[in-house]
Amino acid sequence: MTEKPEKTEEKKAEPKAPEEPKAPAPPVEAKPAAAPAERAPMAAPRKHRMAVVHVYSSKNDTIITATDMSGAETLAWASGGMMVKAHREEGRPYAAMQAASKVVHTLKEKGITLVHVRIRAPGGVGIKTPGAGAQAVVRTIARTGVRIGRIEDVTPLPTDSMKRKGGRRGRRV
Repeated sequence: MTEKPEKTEEKKAEPKAPEEPKAPAPPVEAKPAAAPAERAPMAAPRKHRMAVVHVYSSKNDTIITATDMSGAETLAWASGGMMVKAHREEGRPYAAMQAASKVVHTLKEKGITLVHVRIRAPGGVGIKTPGAGAQAVVRTIARTGVRIGRIEDVTPLPTDSMKRKGGRRGRRV
């Protein structure tokens, strides 16, 4: 008779014994919140030091005064007449630009980064619109890197009629 080949015994995987549950990890002690000095440097909002730039601009001159927010302490000032030699040039935009750059340079040295601009014309019985130097001052401040918060017109306007100087018959030449 033919012999049957012997059966090879297959290795059966023995059922593993159930593993013991792992011991719970020791509780992690809660660390106190990191102090602000230990935190990584983030893009913190910059503190802006503020000032008010008062611009008086008439036909004949431009005067720029920078004060603190209350207006009590003067930080810097300049005028168009300080920048040019000829009297006819005092109210021009070039003189106003030079005066504004001088004031802004002084403000930057003192750490001022934000300004409010208050523009004033002669007003009252005089002309109610600012001179040519006012716009040049605002442009110069914006270009020199100081941020402008607010621009306002503070020209005094009469609420009733005002009497011009010169008397009843006017100015006699």
